[in-house]
Amino acid sequence: MPTQMPMPTAAATATGLSISTDGGANFTNRLVGSLVYGVYVSGLNVYAAVKGGLDISADGGVTWRGVPGLANGNVYAVYADGSTIVIGTAGGVSFSTNGGTSFTNKTTADGLGFNLVYAVSVSGSNIYAATYGGLSISTDGGATFTNETTANGLGVNKVTGVLVSGSNYYASTGSGLGIGAIPTSTVLASIAATPSTCVGQGGGL
Repeated sequence: MPTQMPMPTAAATATGLSISTDGGANFTNRLVGSLVYGVYVSGLNVYAAVKGGLDISADGGVTWRGVPGLANGNVYAVYADGSTIVIGTAGGVSFSTNGGTSFTNKTTADGLGFNLVYAVSVSGSNIYAATYGGLSISTDGGATFTNETTANGLGVNKVTGVLVSGSNYYASTGSGLGIGAIPTSTVLASIAATPSTCVGQGGGL
């Protein structure tokens, strides 16, 4: 039987994406010269959020394809599960349910606190977006968002990271960590059914 390639370990850097297939003992740099803000790995599929767009590899980072037609070319965070991809960009949150063939973009017009999105996290049909103007939460698979700010207890409105664990979500800000209970979802089948997280750029933009 052929030897199956192990699931890669990947690290985003300012000069490319470093990938290891031996548990971190050795790394090979891919996407050389690219400023990589965030990365998500699912099996052999690797998704790289880069300055200039979104790059996807289906073979552990050996070969890559760029994703055309994004609403904004600067992608800071990415989450993926099967054919569902959610990205945070300088122009809002974009999501695809067909493996990146097409994307739908959501902005402040749909309830985002700000169009600059530093990080995204997904749990069930809930999408969490860490934005320059608050933590924006969708419970309907990204159709609409509500925004949480200092009025809801955040230290500051600029949220640079978000993570979902158990029944809570955690939002990192320049003035401390905000913790909230996961809201009730209105289920949309196109969004992943198992809790997962993706933390993107941790600030400095």
